[in-house]
Amino acid sequence: MSKIKLLLDVVSDMRSLADSIQAVADVMAGNEPVETKEPTSTVKEPEPNKKEITLEEVRAKLAEKSQAGLTAQVREIIQKYGGSKLSEVDPSYYADMLKDAEGLGNE
Repeated sequence: MSKIKLLLDVVSDMRSLADSIQAVADVMAGNEPVETKEPTSTVKEPEPNKKEITLEEVRAKLAEKSQAGLTAQVREIIQKYGGSKLSEVDPSYYADMLKDAEGLGNE
């Protein structure tokens, strides 16, 4: 291989690494405890039949796939649902995004 080709490979790997580190940082930032000042009440809310998918769950799965070398596919999933980053995606798409992410690497 030529030196230019090797350097291009290094640049590509560094970009992938940077994307993975960013995904991990986003996940870690989302796990910080949040103080609430709501009064504690014993009113029970009816449980929905369908489990709500959270941003943190989707972010964790996408970070896992990105670390596995599927960063480009992760970006395609985010763009497919109308965002340039995960926080821009409508929460109603989280379940579909999770299904798409779980299918990555199994193809």
